[in-house]
Amino acid sequence: MARDWNDVFLLDRPQGDAAPEEAPGAEAPEQRRGFFRRLRENLGKTREALTAEVHATLFDTLDDETWERLEEALIMADVGARTTADVVERLEQEATSGQVEGGEALQNRLIDLLAERADVGDGRIDLRHEPTVIMVAGVNGTGKTTTIGKLAWHLGQEQQLKVVLGAADTFRAAAVEQLAEWATRAGAEIVTGDPGSDPGSVAFEAVRRGREAGADVVIVDTAGRLHTQDQLMDELAKVRRVIAKQLDGAPHETLLTVDATTGQNGLRQAQLFSQAAPVTGVILTKLDGTAKGGIALAIAGELEIPVKLIGIGEQLEDLRPFDPHDYARALLDS
Repeated sequence: MARDWNDVFLLDRPQGDAAPEEAPGAEAPEQRRGFFRRLRENLGKTREALTAEVHATLFDTLDDETWERLEEALIMADVGARTTADVVERLEQEATSGQVEGGEALQNRLIDLLAERADVGDGRIDLRHEPTVIMVAGVNGTGKTTTIGKLAWHLGQEQQLKVVLGAADTFRAAAVEQLAEWATRAGAEIVTGDPGSDPGSVAFEAVRRGREAGADVVIVDTAGRLHTQDQLMDELAKVRRVIAKQLDGAPHETLLTVDATTGQNGLRQAQLFSQAAPVTGVILTKLDGTAKGGIALAIAGELEIPVKLIGIGEQLEDLRPFDPHDYARALLDS
């Protein structure tokens, strides 16, 4: 799984003789440690709720009540029923067989098991196509447009890639304006349509323009549709088909933004969106302040959709690649 931006982007670049830290977007170790501190702080509500129950002394007596309390704590943090059951069963088996002994060792093993469940699929964003087309979906209020802008900034300013944005959320004027501001900031070109125009036509033109301009990446913003509205979900599938007509095999990535504060509802959104347009990865937003931080583990563990990026705040640097072990440790390491 990815730890920094150089890890998350899969590129066909000549490696040369440059040291890894000299590559575009490379981060110093202190930057990574700084992000882990912020992640830990922003998952504070979830961690406080968990560590009130899940601490070394919980494992002093290993009986049915111990495992029931552990299950309840993980479910309350929205880790998900299936993921919780699998993890607790495995930990209980290892404790009973004597493979893992002692409260601290069991707590550390719990972190490892949760990280394993979150480590599914390919956590990278594949940019080896010419151009790579990324379609981003998500319901209103998940931070989708802002996330696209931040992603475009990292691609353009750190990776020195040419980016075209497609403002296919034509039903919300503010979304187009917001994306245009980010395009300017990121040094990206933007393709827009008239208010209320067909989103598919904007997506088609964005991909066409990307090919014409020799862009490396085209990112298409789609309308923030409610996952309960079948007609709008059908429209999302249509946009995907239109993109494929312009460029065979596109979109190469379909990323879904999920608001972490919605908990299990976010899991349901991911299920339904993936039916309309196969989702290659999730961007989990608004982790700052939520008590439902376990949802990242539920999405990965129960849907087997990799969480590729996480957002823990409004600042540019608060959008980051997802690292399952760091995430699990931030949830449980008191």
